[in-house]
Amino acid sequence: MRRVLGAVAAALVAMVVTATPAMAHNVLVSSDPAKDAALETGPSKVTLTFDAPVQGGDVNQVSVLGPGDTQWAEGEIEISSNVVSVPVRPLGPAGQYRIGYRILSADGHPVTGEIPFTLTAEGTGTPASASAATSPDAAQPAEESGGGVPVWVWIVGAVVLLAIGLTIALRTGREKA
Repeated sequence: MRRVLGAVAAALVAMVVTATPAMAHNVLVSSDPAKDAALETGPSKVTLTFDAPVQGGDVNQVSVLGPGDTQWAEGEIEISSNVVSVPVRPLGPAGQYRIGYRILSADGHPVTGEIPFTLTAEGTGTPASASAATSPDAAQPAEESGGGVPVWVWIVGAVVLLAIGLTIALRTGREKA
């Protein structure tokens, strides 16, 4: 019985020591404009930089919403490895703006978020038409995607390691008896 307990303890220690971080979804590293920035003039484009490459395709969305939920992003989204950018019309009224995004991360899961910034001086621009919006949904992001492996995977791994430890302990005990 002592050997079985030793094998179980060794298996648990091995599981804890060899555990590595799970492959997580992309994480926003930086943005231009930065979160909560105060700008006197609006940017000509919005750039989002992630920690891993972003998958291409029509599923990626970026929007820039201004006061009154008017759309200011207009044009095609450009993806260059881990950098996503979209052109922005000259901004108009001073006030709070939001960059909303939804991208397809390297592991295939969607990642959403929102970056607020403030235009401190009134601009001369007019909002984009509704059909020019690159993302009607991205400005209202869903819950921020979490990363990691589901709990059930860890439980199955623990059970498998426990079974291996018990098998080794029982076989070792029979050979010496």
